[in-house]
Amino acid sequence: MIKQDILSRVDHTLLKPDATFAEIKTLCDEAVSNKTASVCINSCFAQRAVDYLDGKLAVCAVVGFPLGAMSSNAKIFEAAQALKDGAAEIDMVVNIGAIKEGDFDYVAQEIAEIKLLCKDRVLKVIIETCLLSQSEKEKMCEVVVESGADYIKTSTGFSTAGATPQDIELFARCIKGRCKIKAAGGIKSVSDMENFISLGADRLGTSSAIKLFENEQVNGY
Repeated sequence: MIKQDILSRVDHTLLKPDATFAEIKTLCDEAVSNKTASVCINSCFAQRAVDYLDGKLAVCAVVGFPLGAMSSNAKIFEAAQALKDGAAEIDMVVNIGAIKEGDFDYVAQEIAEIKLLCKDRVLKVIIETCLLSQSEKEKMCEVVVESGADYIKTSTGFSTAGATPQDIELFARCIKGRCKIKAAGGIKSVSDMENFISLGADRLGTSSAIKLFENEQVNGY
């Protein structure tokens, strides 16, 4: 794949807790220059990033990040505020504990309620694959589809591991084109990006894509 084909699928990401708005502006400048799909940022920066970008690029705000362990009402409030601030996309983290308890109705309702807020704006659902069993991942594919989300996403990049080829293969097998797939976390090379796309990923979540094409060493998300 050529460079721009890959970058057009990248959510150029900065989610570290000590990020400043000066760094967010640099992220935005890089994303515009390289024509990425979006910038993916913490929701506190959404309005300022939308104003700074002035329509040049979509802003994706994370919700319930990175643990997903707050109440559904808290996530709904955060999503509503991010959408009000102009975010075009929401990446929400599900309640992992609810999945482990088998309370998939709770998880489905939470996703559906946030998608209702999003309307025609994009909702991606992070299921944190590294914490789930094979059967839990398969079940979550069904939950995400049935709840109306636009994407299923592997990882926050802040847990024990990020996306794996096996996760993307599982998603593609279970989703069967009914929603899109985002691979995030653990992308360390251009070949990683090419591989995830070839396996079925429509988006890539990474802070490293531009640096990788510039042959810079990367670490973190």
